[in-house]
Amino acid sequence: MDGGGFGGPGGAGWYGARPSDPDAVLAGLDPEQRAVATALHGPVCVLAGAGTGKTRAITHRIAYGVRTGVFQPQQVLAVTFTARAAGEMRGRLRQLGAEGVQARTFHSAALRQLQYFWPRAVGGEVPRLLERKVQLVAEAAGRSGLRVQRSELRDLTSEIEWAKVTQIVPDDYPVAVAKAGRDAPRDPGEIARVYATYEQTKRDRNVIDFEDVLLLTAAILEDRPEIAERVRAQYRHFTVDEYQDVSPLQQRLLDQWTGGGAGAGLCVVGDASQTIYSFTGATPDYLLNFRTKHPDATVVKLVRDYRSTPQVVHLANGLLAQARGAAARHRLELVSQRPGGPEPVYVEYADEPTEAEATAHRIKELIDQGVRASEIAVLFRTNSQSEIYEQALADLGLAYQLKGAERFFERPEVREAGLLLRGAARAGSDPLTADAPDLAAQVRAVLATRGFTATAPAGSGAVRERWESLAALVRLAEEFEAGRRAAGEPADLPAYVAELDARAAAQHAPAVEGATLASLHAAKGLEWDAVFLVGLTEGTLPIIYAKTDEQLEEERRLLYVGVTRARAHLTLSWALARSPGGRAGRKPTRFLDGLRPGSGAGGARAGARGSGEGSVERSAARRAPRGPVRCRVCGRTLTEAVERKLRRCEDCPSGMDEGLYERLREWRSRRAKEQGVPAYVVFTDATLMAIAEDVPTSVSELTQISGVGAMKLDKYGADVLSLCSGEDPEVDRAAETDDPSGEVDADLAEDESRNSPEK
Repeated sequence: MDGGGFGGPGGAGWYGARPSDPDAVLAGLDPEQRAVATALHGPVCVLAGAGTGKTRAITHRIAYGVRTGVFQPQQVLAVTFTARAAGEMRGRLRQLGAEGVQARTFHSAALRQLQYFWPRAVGGEVPRLLERKVQLVAEAAGRSGLRVQRSELRDLTSEIEWAKVTQIVPDDYPVAVAKAGRDAPRDPGEIARVYATYEQTKRDRNVIDFEDVLLLTAAILEDRPEIAERVRAQYRHFTVDEYQDVSPLQQRLLDQWTGGGAGAGLCVVGDASQTIYSFTGATPDYLLNFRTKHPDATVVKLVRDYRSTPQVVHLANGLLAQARGAAARHRLELVSQRPGGPEPVYVEYADEPTEAEATAHRIKELIDQGVRASEIAVLFRTNSQSEIYEQALADLGLAYQLKGAERFFERPEVREAGLLLRGAARAGSDPLTADAPDLAAQVRAVLATRGFTATAPAGSGAVRERWESLAALVRLAEEFEAGRRAAGEPADLPAYVAELDARAAAQHAPAVEGATLASLHAAKGLEWDAVFLVGLTEGTLPIIYAKTDEQLEEERRLLYVGVTRARAHLTLSWALARSPGGRAGRKPTRFLDGLRPGSGAGGARAGARGSGEGSVERSAARRAPRGPVRCRVCGRTLTEAVERKLRRCEDCPSGMDEGLYERLREWRSRRAKEQGVPAYVVFTDATLMAIAEDVPTSVSELTQISGVGAMKLDKYGADVLSLCSGEDPEVDRAAETDDPSGEVDADLAEDESRNSPEK
């Protein structure tokens, strides 16, 4: 889902005036979004890039269909992949006047059908749903004669889930995993044995798992045509969000819902460039082949990006421009609709603790500048990376929330607050709220009885977390009241409590005022004003076990998803070592090659096409006088003299300005001829290459280049800086004559000749 609901011109958030008529539903949509909203007869395929307002487009399509009478709300089923996304969609549809439309996850919709039709199709009660299968997998492994470490259980469970959603039975698993090029966590034959035992144990105990819900529902619809017809009579219009993440099992069920190949009432929405769940069995093939299956489909592309600044969009497009494979061939070139913002910042750190501490300090600076903490996120590749950032934020007294932690409406303080607010709403003339001038003040008064204060408590910990939860309820009251007033509707406590109940049922939680820590996978569908992408090193992104071209491309898409979460501020960072004093052997992710400054000619030129080419910062001085010199591209410690001068490996891509290099060579040739010395005595080729790569603009920058000492700076510095600025200085032969003795400083010449590739 695209964030807070600002998906186009004139976009409204969650609260706004309900459209007065069908035409009003279309108001504020851009031409492509309007094309989606008015395409009421399927099949319809919406290819929607990140931040282009896809949720806005499809909810307005459903609402327009309902308001014009083309759709009957009870005949519409919108399918999403998360309960949060389904809840947000229901809320938007309700605000647009399309009550009664079903918006559910695949599993939720299938479970309702399974529970309803099981007695007729099979008889008896539906088997009990096994919500967590890890314990049963552990038992199955033991019964199969395997000793499995606790850390292996999750991997084994994931393999069973992958096999089931790709419709692979235990006997076929070893062949299938080899064909897929998948790295199995154990011997495939052993996993197949555990898988078979797990399935038999479920049957023995009359329990089913979440994958069985889809399998059994699809099987009933396939085996009982009269039941399938009843479902198709109930639901005539289907919308499937995030269609690039559909698994073969989900597609099998969808085909049964729609009646197979016709797809007359089917609208799918997706972006192949955001396929990041292949490891679970998801595949973009159904999206990419939709036109093949449905030649008469209406296809609409959404590329106007309302989320991110041109600078962020430029980097996102650059990432995809380097991609390969089927998904890359169908990539969408985003066009930012926002004013310009700051360039992405690239930061290299000595070690991970320094990276975490600096990130926390930068977050504090943003908050001090007025950016809300809830509009800041730190995103990483694996959940294990979160701990060091939790500590760094806590050390500065900054609140944070972990994405994927306990659900908001299930927190004890939120449940208690709901009971108090419900009681105050029923009381009507509660003394607590009698003197409160507006809804938000009433909510604050009620929550004050449980310790809520106008200012946040110091520190982080449980007390701060409790306060943040209650503060989120107060902010929600303020937003709710403003929206209702704009719509000309009352905003009293009973209405607010009803809104809370609706949100709780939909699991559509308000934002907690703390920075978000999340994995890149968990960040899918979310957005923030400021995003920190951390730990961007080889072996982490791409992850070390990504070996095949397909796996590596999925890792690239994961970084793309991370970049496109940012509205304005984007920082990308990496650490050369894990701990202070550790070996600085890490390299920045290959996906930024040619995009970040100093990582190749493509990067400099790509940056020049935008508003600027970004900025690179480092946590220490650019070059310590006697410390190790590391390759500016891959991060390897350099030992060869020429490589140390260039600050990169000889085989790493160069960001050199070729035109400047040739001008420098011509200038050097003239000076050497005038002085009667070999060219390398003026400057070696390596020094000229370093100058052409760094393009210094000041004396201080020029002195940072190896081979430009005090004597050469005095002799040649003005000419070099003129050349770097694009000028062609005239050499004053009278003023620039050789040393009167006709001799060249021996130490200077020896130093240069030792490092010269010409020698």
